[in-house]
Amino acid sequence: MSAPEASTGHDAAARGSEDRAAYVAVLVFPVLVLLGGLVGYVFAPTVHQAVSWTNPLLGLVMFGMGLTLRPADFALVVKRPVPIVVGVLAQYVVMPGVAVLVSWALQLPPEIAAGVVLVGCAPGGTASNVVSYLARGDVAVSVTMTSISTLLAPVLTPLLTLWLAGSYMPLNGGSMAKSIAMVVLLPVLLGLVVRLVLPRVVARLLPVLPWISVVGIAVIVAIVVSGSADKIVQAGLLVLAAVAIHNLLGLLLGWTVGRVTGQPAPVRRTTAVEVGMQNSGLAAGLAAQYMSPVAALPGAVFSVWHNLSGAVFALLCRRVDARAARRLDA
Repeated sequence: MSAPEASTGHDAAARGSEDRAAYVAVLVFPVLVLLGGLVGYVFAPTVHQAVSWTNPLLGLVMFGMGLTLRPADFALVVKRPVPIVVGVLAQYVVMPGVAVLVSWALQLPPEIAAGVVLVGCAPGGTASNVVSYLARGDVAVSVTMTSISTLLAPVLTPLLTLWLAGSYMPLNGGSMAKSIAMVVLLPVLLGLVVRLVLPRVVARLLPVLPWISVVGIAVIVAIVVSGSADKIVQAGLLVLAAVAIHNLLGLLLGWTVGRVTGQPAPVRRTTAVEVGMQNSGLAAGLAAQYMSPVAALPGAVFSVWHNLSGAVFALLCRRVDARAARRLDA
């Protein structure tokens, strides 16, 4: 075997190993989150005593996200503004709009409808970057979209939620904005600063950060479920239907937005993922704090569902690429 062939084989093996690790992460994450939900349901009285942990855990998750960011991630806004602007606009237009449509079409009870709307108004999900990688999307664009939508969340999430969900139940938009700034904006910025100051230390931590984040989200889901354990059986199927429709329409419309605006295939896939996957852990925590335990259920269910649908979406994208490669070889 020649040196170039050996190098190519080594690169392919390395990519295969990375792909397998990414798939394990995406598929294990919902299992851990689901386990958290089961613990919250079975041991509801005990778990609910930890309700004060919700905000610190959200802050820990967002701090972990900040540690993964670099200034170069934001420089892409200047270098390639069109896909970033299109994706972030779609994030905050498509998902809130679909949430309202789903709530109306399914005639959701007010508390569940408010929770679905809050999920729709949340920023991009922290797992979206891994799913974009698996779907062979544009990972750099994905990271930047998630970062920008997260930084905009303290303003846009409470404003949109107050506007679209205020008719379902009374909300305090100002308190919600302050809470998002404390548990999202400040931890993300702190994580970014820590990575700039201690790059070598952070580099060693990067492989374990996703697992720390998912454990945090799993505990948040356990706390959320513990607060509404008595109503889960009654509302469970309705919430699952709302979440599945919301997520799948987000993926489809996100891809459509990329297509209509003339983005290349990798960016279309990334836009689909960024629009369809939400920071549902944040939505669940905010709903539990500012709405009701029942309103937090859509965020908890979304935390499980969107990783599973994201893995399926990535698999479909890879099959499309494989068929295209076979046609070229034929």
